Amino acid sequence: MDAHTESPKIPNSVSRGTSLGLAARPELRDDGRMKIPGLRSDYEQVGGLYYFGRMLDKIRLKAAGRLPADYYTGTTDRTHFDARCCTLLTIDYDHLVKRVLAGGSDSEMLNWCFQNGRRPSEDEIEIWNGFMMKRGWRDAGSAELAEAKRLAGLAARDDIQTWFDLHTAEEA
Repeated sequence: MDAHTESPKIPNSVSRGTSLGLAARPELRDDGRMKIPGLRSDYEQVGGLYYFGRMLDKIRLKAAGRLPADYYTGTTDRTHFDARCCTLLTIDYDHLVKRVLAGGSDSEMLNWCFQNGRRPSEDEIEIWNGFMMKRGWRDAGSAELAEAKRLAGLAARDDIQTWFDLHTAEEA
């Protein structure tokens, strides 16, 4: 995706809150990339927020044993995206996990966050989306992104300039 304004087609699986079947197992490709059915793109929005839906997918996939162990989840490191999203919404990650695993749609999860945390303003959502889309591009996350690209064998890919780009490339 070049402009990242279109949402990819998401399979009717974990991202929609349904159960996982055998087809939802991660698929390791010949080039080492991992396709994880049910894990949507960072760019897909829920309630106007980038990344929130992906965080929900990771919670559901991890609970089902379908998220690779090297995927970051939770808020141990405040710079990881789950932690940043929970900070934006002023929601406790462990409470969110319990709520997500109790079931419900993505919209219901977001509304629960608004009721139990806070609802960002339109301006805050615009700032959040801009920050998240550009994270790793000429900022404090650039060195870590470069190292992650190197470790993934993607150091020569000049088109990968943000963490969202890296996730897309690794999971394409």
